[in-house]
Parts: sequence; C-alpha cells; structure tokens
Amino acid sequence: MPATAYTLCRTAYIISYRGLHTGEQFASADSAALDIAAAIYFAAENNFPDEFYTDEVTSLEIIAASADAMAAIRALSAAIGTEPPVTEITPDHDVPDYIEHVCHWAMTTPVFGTRPPATSEVIGVLLRAATTTENLTAFPHQTERSAA
Repeated sequence: MPATAYTLCRTAYIISYRGLHTGEQFASADSAALDIAAAIYFAAENNFPDEFYTDEVTSLEIIAASADAMAAIRALSAAIGTEPPVTEITPDHDVPDYIEHVCHWAMTTPVFGTRPPATSEVIGVLLRAATTTENLTAFPHQTERSAA
C-alpha cells in the first residue's frame, strides 16, 4: 500500500506539472498533458509508451498489465464515490472497469453538474486517495477489530 500512496501522490504532481488531458487518446500530442490513467501509469512505472499518443486499445492493455498502476487506479476509483461500470467477460460474469471509471470521471460533467472536475479537484481526490491508502497501511489492526 505505501507504493500505491506514493504513486497517487506522484500522479498528482505529474498532473499539476504537465496538465490533465481529457481529449482523444491517453496523451496530447500538442502538449505535455496526460489522461488520468496514463499519468498513473507513468507515476507507477516511470515509463511513457508512445502508444499513449496513438493507440487506445494497446494503451489500455499496457495500463492493465501494470500491477502497480492498477492498484493506484483501484484506490482512486474507490475515492471517487461512484461505482465503476462493469464489463461482461462471460455470461453471468462481470468485472469492474476501473480504468474506464477514473478516465470517465476526470473528463465528464457529472449528473446535476455544470462542468467536469477541474484539474485541482482531480489532484485533490488523488491526494485524498493516497492518504486513505496510507492510513489503511498504517492502521491495519483497526480493520481487523472492526470485523470482530
């Protein structure tokens, strides 16, 4: 979990420095801005594949293959406050689509809202998710006692 908290904090820094991309693909070819999932991947892996500029399907596969990035994406998804959409893998078997959840949240105006979340709001949720993740690691016995 400490690695996840670090990844989320690093993502907040990356977005504050490079900007939040909310357009086509996972990165802007015209600026340094990154989509939330690409920024998390970059923070987790310290690598930025060229496919993020040109190939959405391959980008999704690259992000999903990173255990550290997915741990951070799941933690952010939990902090958003809405349920992630599900994808049917086989009949009667759905799995949450955490990447879609965080990407959609960062670029879409919510129901009853007037605009998508501002970059500062996205950074705030990233930092709250990091704090929550770190607290879960620091006080694991609290969860065990609560279950008893």
